[in-house]
Amino acid sequence: MIFTNLLPLTGLLTLALPLIRAQNDSFIPFDVFLQGVQDATYAEWNATAVESSDAFDEIQAHILSMYNGIGDISNTFVLGVEYADCVDIDKQPTVRLLGVDNIQTPPSNTSYPRSKGEGHVSNYAESPLKLNLTDRFGNHISCPEETIPFARLTLQKLTRFPNLRAFFDKPPPAIPTQPSRLNQRELLRRGGEPHLHAEGYEYVKNFGGNSWLNLWNPVGDFSLSQQWYVGGSGAHLQTVEGGWVNYEQKFHTRQSVLFIFYTPDNYSSGCWNMDCPGFVQTNNNWFLGAIWDHYSVSGGEQWGFEMQWKMYQGTWYLFLKGPGNYELVGHYPPGIFGTGQLTKNAELIEYGGEVTRFDPSHKWPQMGSGAFPSAGWTKAAFQKSIFYIPKDENGGVGIWTSLFPFVEGSKNCWDVALTPWQKGGNWGSYLYFGGPGGNVCG
Repeated sequence: MIFTNLLPLTGLLTLALPLIRAQNDSFIPFDVFLQGVQDATYAEWNATAVESSDAFDEIQAHILSMYNGIGDISNTFVLGVEYADCVDIDKQPTVRLLGVDNIQTPPSNTSYPRSKGEGHVSNYAESPLKLNLTDRFGNHISCPEETIPFARLTLQKLTRFPNLRAFFDKPPPAIPTQPSRLNQRELLRRGGEPHLHAEGYEYVKNFGGNSWLNLWNPVGDFSLSQQWYVGGSGAHLQTVEGGWVNYEQKFHTRQSVLFIFYTPDNYSSGCWNMDCPGFVQTNNNWFLGAIWDHYSVSGGEQWGFEMQWKMYQGTWYLFLKGPGNYELVGHYPPGIFGTGQLTKNAELIEYGGEVTRFDPSHKWPQMGSGAFPSAGWTKAAFQKSIFYIPKDENGGVGIWTSLFPFVEGSKNCWDVALTPWQKGGNWGSYLYFGGPGGNVCG
């Protein structure tokens, strides 16, 4: 999340100005924000992380392109430090810029496989947009029907990165080889410090899957709990991803936020949430990039949410579940994957944690809750109810996963512990993961 009111829009941004001023500043209406982007010059922003005048021009052009033709904004609110503008569904960037001429008719979500026995009871976190809240400026934290909450793309947000691609970027997952060759790992990394994982994975033909993700606020540069659905390889690797991430550099909050991500071409393109054209949102109650109303407490109440990705007739649909029923949030249209593997099905599923640090002088972050899997219930982070979807069909029943463990980095820093569905009770297939991080983990 981002302090969009960090400075007057035409003022000179300097690194000396404390970011905490943002919450004391006045509300910035949508038209004032957009005019500020139009009027901005590189000279006003050259003290930020942006690497050059050309990089600034590209950032500015991207923002203006995303808002060109967006129409009237029915409401704007601030959740935490993130501005949301309520945009008409049919005028959101993906619909306009990719020429989506109709909103896909969704399938129903896939139901759980059968499970048995008892399990620990955890609480569903609710979307804050359903809680009848107002922000610190008196605006209702909600969007009307037929609109969606669109996280405001500000210059303050994007210029914390050297260029536009860096703002979009999310590092690749670790791709374990087939189980018959587990001693060989194809580790896909970008430059800088590696991203390290503790997860469960399975190579299986699938059309998406499901898990319940336990919510925490780990300490460090970058830490997440997520699902990956992967197809293809090399330059043709494609993914659909989602979960929660604690990533202060991008979201400007120390609280974990809801996210999704996709790439059609091994992370050469693609982006988080709706930062670029890709995802079509159809639900007004869920805010991608938003904080949650509750987080888990070590030794206390456990909170989380359910996420399900489902591919149906070439389209990848996202369902989320709080205390009520699953809700369709939106979809990735098939065109964004070209003729690639994810227009057919995914080939690999992964569930678990990932961390990195941005400087070798920093400690490796906590993963999950910061506790090892052996700490167990109320202490360690977990994902439960993990199943994959075996068929391209409307509705259907999932199949419990048979995951293999994969730990990248030192087990003195984090680990993963898997429980198969046969022993999982009403949690089905599940895993505990995480650890405290440290100075030497890679």
